[in-house]
Amino acid sequence: MKGQQASDLQAIEALLMQYFDGLHRADIALLDSIFDPDARLYAPGIRRSKQQWLDLVANRPVPEKLGHSFDYQVLAIERCGEQAMAKVSCPLLGARFIDYLGLLKEGGNWRIVAKQYADNPFETPM
Repeated sequence: MKGQQASDLQAIEALLMQYFDGLHRADIALLDSIFDPDARLYAPGIRRSKQQWLDLVANRPVPEKLGHSFDYQVLAIERCGEQAMAKVSCPLLGARFIDYLGLLKEGGNWRIVAKQYADNPFETPM
């Protein structure tokens, strides 16, 4: 059981690294591959489908091309069986977002099924 827990944690951490890479490079194909097709995204006053969000990412400035540093961080991962929550810090385009990512393991693969995000109110803007 412990081996499976460690393996799942490693898989979740790898998925989060892909998430950070996808955000930093605006890699829509990568982001699309790690989100469930029915994923929803939520922020205060905002509700989006995965496709609406991917369209926004595709049409905004690309942090990597702007020379922004890769300072994304995993703050916490809580796993219970085949579900998990990850809290991550994402410095993007002059703001530092805190994302709560809901993940499910289905068919042997972890995918992001929900994303809640907002500016970090405890940090001054970058």
